[in-house]
Order: sequence, then structure tokens, then C-alpha cells
Amino acid sequence: MLKRALLATIFLAGVARADVELWQLGGNTGLAWNGNDTTQVFIDFSAVPGSVQPVIFDSSINILSARDNWSPFKFPTELDYVDGSIPRIWRAANGFYWFTAGVLTPSWVDGDSLSYSPPVARGAHSEWYTIDIGVPVPASVVGFFAPPRGFRADGTLLVDDIVPAFELSVAEDFAPQLDLENNDHDYHKFETLIADVQQNFASDIQIDIPPQYLRFIRYRRNQSILDTQFARGHNNQQSGTIGEFVVNGQGVARRVFYISKIIDLGRTVNFGRLFWSATPMRVIDGVPAPVEDANASLTIEVRSGRDADPNVYHEFTDTGGELIVSRERYETELKRPDQQTGGQIQEGKPGLRASVLYDQDNWTFWSFPITQSGQPAPLERGSHLQVRVNLLSDAFFDFVRLDSLWIETSPPLAQQVVGELARFDDPAPARGLTEVRLGERTDFTYDLRAEFTGAGQQGFDAIKVRTSSRPQFKQLLMGAALQAVEPLAVTEGEDELIVQLPERITRGSNEPIRLVFGTEVYVFANTFTGEVFDTESSDLPQLIEEGDVRDEVNSASLQVYGLAAGGDRTIQDLRFSSGVVTPNGDGANDELRVEYQLFKLPHPLPVELVVYSLDGREIARIDQGVQGAGPQIARWDGKAADGKALPPGLYLLDLSIRSELKDFRHLRAVGVAY
Repeated sequence: MLKRALLATIFLAGVARADVELWQLGGNTGLAWNGNDTTQVFIDFSAVPGSVQPVIFDSSINILSARDNWSPFKFPTELDYVDGSIPRIWRAANGFYWFTAGVLTPSWVDGDSLSYSPPVARGAHSEWYTIDIGVPVPASVVGFFAPPRGFRADGTLLVDDIVPAFELSVAEDFAPQLDLENNDHDYHKFETLIADVQQNFASDIQIDIPPQYLRFIRYRRNQSILDTQFARGHNNQQSGTIGEFVVNGQGVARRVFYISKIIDLGRTVNFGRLFWSATPMRVIDGVPAPVEDANASLTIEVRSGRDADPNVYHEFTDTGGELIVSRERYETELKRPDQQTGGQIQEGKPGLRASVLYDQDNWTFWSFPITQSGQPAPLERGSHLQVRVNLLSDAFFDFVRLDSLWIETSPPLAQQVVGELARFDDPAPARGLTEVRLGERTDFTYDLRAEFTGAGQQGFDAIKVRTSSRPQFKQLLMGAALQAVEPLAVTEGEDELIVQLPERITRGSNEPIRLVFGTEVYVFANTFTGEVFDTESSDLPQLIEEGDVRDEVNSASLQVYGLAAGGDRTIQDLRFSSGVVTPNGDGANDELRVEYQLFKLPHPLPVELVVYSLDGREIARIDQGVQGAGPQIARWDGKAADGKALPPGLYLLDLSIRSELKDFRHLRAVGVAY
């Protein structure tokens, strides 16, 4: 880790002779982490000055009380809400009724054992609570307890007002039951039931569970014989007052994150590579210490903009249209439309909030998580920057401490460089979308237009276009009439095309440009991002921004949309090197090669081969690593998982791709012979 940071420092010292500067967050010289954040979840700013790391919990801490700003809504209404940023606790009863903020305050997670909200009188088993901590935390105890002091309205001591029957269930990080209840408005317990108590006589409930990560907790008050006995002398008031819910555990959360403020850089810049200095850590005998093999990692996400707010806010007009307003007016002066009887939303009119839209014209979307220091930051030119840090742990006591991060910046090569992509044979498609057949080589045009406004914008002489597979250069055209010219150099990479222009593009010599190249597309939606750069300087490249370049091209985009030529299958063109594998060492069919093409994958996913006997027993499981869209190869040596020879016969080979939402599989029979 230290070696990597040192190499980065040496490299940056070399490029500093150009106009490349460093913007830094953290460390001894960068902006302070603490105070420059908009959101932080279980982040410790104080462990090491200038660094951030996850909060380390011990068993004495109620983890629920360690979070604040709890929302009583299942769907928080804060403008800056992102999943996990705001913890939630909501109560439901009879038809999934959500209590509003005016009725329900999250008194069960506020750290005050004397604050509470009385149970509802809607049937003993009709009431349930859902807690979303926001991120998975280490847990070994889940429970709740009655307020230690005070009285019910009927004079019953609160400490004696026990919950007579209940169940508790938990989920680690994904709870499909939340979607189910949106459809049927009914109760669904989470995937892991940790308690189903038919008769309870304790006011302090502590359920010991095997140490595990959990994010969601669901409690339901169940029916008990004690309810009948209680009701006879208490006017049918429901028993069971909860003062506080509790989660105890040791270690760090599985995922914590930090989101910076929107930082004003003071000028418009191009962005280069993103670096960071980090240290893998482990808690040993209660003390954090650097280690080399920590089961932990970090990712960084970034976005850039050309103004101070990535959102555009609207107010309804008197005709039902929408008018752009400032965020201040939207938040402080406008009212939310009310939900009227029958579930309909109040008709829009002046004084009511309308839509909030993302400002795509001036802001990039959050980047994909960057996992390695020194990678290019996928940012368009901008004057504002925002950073999101994700610290990930796969073991309770392992984590990463992030000391600092920094990004290269330099002045723009041009005020703006706009690109527009189209099929060579269909520059003006009827729907305005560039569509191709998946897996078929297609010729494209890539038009560029540069704009200059200042003498400090020195221009460029080379273009790089990133494609979905290996491109083939066809032609370079320049000038108002788009005359064919010979480039100084062309490089065709695995998934990129680099063309050096015969003349520089500057404010005084600003020629229109068109590249023509062919390539295949293997995903439904692919953006052919590009950048321009100056081969004569070390200034940073400038990203090409999609837009309208030429009148005869109507895509105004750099996106390509794929149409499935072989049906709606992710695994296609599956071919075996042989129908029989003979692993006897004679050099003929000792190994089975499985060739195929992957389509529609948004990013690389794990692929594996699983071999089964005809009676369904798993014989071998061969990890093929992570594979992306395009032509791929998997291999099997014809042996069992323990390396032993298999009996001759017929076996089933299952090629599968594992994703978070769905597994894609393809079964084929193969024989083994000797």
C-alpha cells in the first residue's frame, strides 16, 4: 500500500511541469474530511487525524442509537435521500397503515429508554415495526425492552407492561418482502426468523443470535392467551409498550460510506486520474493494527458539474405546466401536493412543488465504483466536484482506513468538444436511436465539433474512442466538406480506437471531424465514450460530450442500442470442442473447450461450469473468473472436483452466469471416455 502511494507521488512530480495540479481530500494538506461531508454513515473521523475509517462497535453499544436523523417513513421525502443515507423505522397495522410524522416519532431508537409510543388497539397481531439501519452491521443480540419507569393511562407500570407474544425476523442487505407488501399491503416476515415467542413474561428481551450482518429487522406483536386475560380488566387496551429496540454486536459495518459536499474548484478543469492512500487494518486483541491480508476493500465514486447543484427544481404554473425555480424557493416556500380522498394527488397549481430532475446538461452521473488507485476519473470538464467513498468489509474486524485521495486537474483543451454517433448506413434513424444487431459488425460515424472561447485553450491533435470490442479503422474525414485525409497514426486496441490527426484543432484552425470505423456490440445499451488529447504536452485529455454536431445526423448521442439477433438469451453461440472428452493424457480431447458469446451484460460477471451426473449429483464446479460481454472461452479437464478420473459415461455440463438479480444458465450433455 505504501509502495503504491510512493510510486504515484513520483509520477505526479514528473507531470507537474505541465499545467497538471492536484485536488486533494484528507491527509495533512487536503480538505478536511470532517466538515466537508453531506452524508456519512458509521464513519470515524477521529481515530487517525486526516483519515477516515469505519466506526468499531463493541458489545456495549446499541448500534441503533449510534445513528441519528431517523425517518418515520418507509419512503423518506428528503431531497438528498439515497438508499442507506437515512435510517428508517415505520409502524404498520391492519392493511399496512403507515403512521405520519405528526403521529409517530421514532422514539424506539432515540437512545432514551423513557420515550415511547403506546401500542395501537387494532388487534393483538395486527401491528408490526420495520427497522432499516441503512447498512449491514455486525449483530449478535437483537431485542427490545419496556420503559423502566412511568405508568400507562390505566395505572399499569410500564415496566410490567410486557409484550405477551411476538416474532422477530432479520435480513442482511436485501429484503424482497418490502416489495411484496407494496402489492398486497400485508405482513411478510424477513428471510431469517430469529424469535417466535408464544408466551413472554419478560420486559427486557434479548435474543442471542450467531454473529452475522443484518440491516433490516421486523418485529410483529402476536396473539397470546394473555391478551384475553389483560383485556378483561383494561377496557380492551392492548398490552405491550416498547421503550427501545436494541442491536448489539462487535466489529465494523459491512459497508460504510462518506459523501462529500459539492466542492467548488474555482475554475473549470479537465480531470485526470484518481489516486488514494489507504491502509488495510484488523482489530487484534481490541486494538486496530495494519495488516496485509485484511478482508476489506474500498471503492470511490465521483461526479462533476458546471454549477453548484445537480438538480433542477420546478413549481407548477396556473396552466398545470412546470416552471424552474431555485432550490431555496422549492424547499422553503413551496408546499407538497396533498394526497386526496381516493389516493389521487392534488392537481398542480402555483405554490405547489412539481418535479425535481437531474441536471444532465451540466452534471455527469455518479461514476461506476473505481476499485484501483491510479485509474482515470470518468468526469467531464467541470468547476464542481463531489466524491463518494465506500469502505467495504468482509470480516467483522477487518477494514480499510482511507488516509487521503487526490485527483489530477488541468485547464480544458477547448471550451467544449461535442460528439455524435450514428450508423454509417443510417445517419438519421426514424426514432433518433442508433440501433444495431447484437454481435454483428457494424460501421459507425463519429462526428466531432470543438468550441473555443479563450486563448488559454490550446487545442488537441488526437482522438480516442472506446468501443465495446476491437474496432477496425475505416476513414478520417476533416473540413467543412468532410474530405478524406490520412491520419498521422492509428491504433486499434481491444476495445478502443486512437487516431492522431494530421493537423491540430485550435481556436484559429477548427475543422469539423468525422471518424468512420467498424465494431461489434454485445450489450443492449453501450456508450462509445471518447476523449481528445494533445500529444505534444502532458495536459490531461478532455472527455467528449454527446450532443448535436451535424444536421444530417439526428442521434445527438454517443449511445448504441443492441437488438437481439438470437432471441432473448444472454449465452449464445455455444460450441464444444468435442462431444466427448477423453482425459487420458494422449493429447487428443484431454480438455473440453467451451466457446460462447455473452450478450446484454452491463458489466463483467462471475462465470462457472458445474458438472452433474445424470442423477443430479454435483461432480465438479470450475470457476471461470469474471467475464464480460463478447466472445468467451471456458475449460474443463474432464475430472471430478478432487482431481480423480470420472467413470465413462454421459454427464451434464451447466454453464452459468451469476448476477445480483438473475442467474443465466445453459445446460448441455457431454460424454467422458478413455
